[in-house]
Amino acid sequence: MTENFKHSLNTTPESSRPSKIPKTQYHSDQEEEDKQQQESSMSKNPRIQRYLVAIEYVGTRFSGSQQQPNCRTVVGVLEEAFHKFIGQPVSICCSSRTDAGVHALSNVCHVDVERISKRKPGEVLPPHEPSVVRRAVNHFLQKNEGDITVIDVRCVPNDFHARFKAQDRTYFYRLLSGSEPLSTFEKERAWHVPEKLDIYAMQEACKVLVGHHDFSSFRAAGCQAKSPIRTLDELHVSEVPPTPYFPFITEKEQSNSSLEDSHACSSKPEIDLPINSSSNSDNVVDLNGKINLEFGIRRRHRCYVVTARARSFLYHQVRLLVGVLKCVGTGELTTSDVERILNAKTVTASSPMAPACGLYLGRVKYDLPRDA
Repeated sequence: MTENFKHSLNTTPESSRPSKIPKTQYHSDQEEEDKQQQESSMSKNPRIQRYLVAIEYVGTRFSGSQQQPNCRTVVGVLEEAFHKFIGQPVSICCSSRTDAGVHALSNVCHVDVERISKRKPGEVLPPHEPSVVRRAVNHFLQKNEGDITVIDVRCVPNDFHARFKAQDRTYFYRLLSGSEPLSTFEKERAWHVPEKLDIYAMQEACKVLVGHHDFSSFRAAGCQAKSPIRTLDELHVSEVPPTPYFPFITEKEQSNSSLEDSHACSSKPEIDLPINSSSNSDNVVDLNGKINLEFGIRRRHRCYVVTARARSFLYHQVRLLVGVLKCVGTGELTTSDVERILNAKTVTASSPMAPACGLYLGRVKYDLPRDA
């Protein structure tokens, strides 16, 4: 660690564990604020149908999700598609804001639509079925770069707010570890870390950060939240197969052979087969652990995913958390350093923020009836 970084870590007294924060006051203040904003956004027109819309997108060519003048944004492109579909402008509210370059496996928004006849202006027609909305909006989205798609639509009451009704949000962050240059197919889809990562050390650091804390050290400048206190319900690191993954014929034969052997010896205890991504980035290793350096076969990286789940996050909180975890994985920081960073309560004590390209909004959870 540099001298400046050590100095920033020692600005607060050392403690064995991060200080605990009482939950009651924070939750009551936030719930009251959410209620007021939700009531102000409720549609008063009984002829308007509110739709809950789930979307996926590649964030590379977007300047974020929120509407901005003279910029291509997720909301801007989606509002344009709805306008072409229904023939009138709409206003879309997203459950979660994502920055430029951040992707979404499932972000959710709501939109109010009054279906007016195009043949007889002024005549109000029954609302469109959700399936019709999905197909029609996707038709227009595919004509605009095709990097955003509606994956689900539901009718909801006019007081249902995509942001304030969300119970929790899950983010994923992908890291690719290895000295080999990043694959063309992975460009702008993950953070390439040339060094090896110690996943066990990273998992121990997660235990320090999960829970109810003052996350001022993981709150970027410009954050509009009134309080830095958040409850991080889940934070963990796992190793997964790299994508896109295409098994070669020899690998499939070896895999089938291994499965047959395991069935034939069912009395033996089960042993987890190594993930193919677990191969060293300098070698291609098959399922039997043999090195295969055949010409034209790309050397693979090890792929790690950080999962973070909470009701709400601070501005850049996930990317700052990943930045610290990455430094733990490379050995630049220890678990004790992570505790000091958390207790410092200043973002200047934190590690450099992870880039946007590896972050994915994975899921926004609601309490919705299954037959809705």
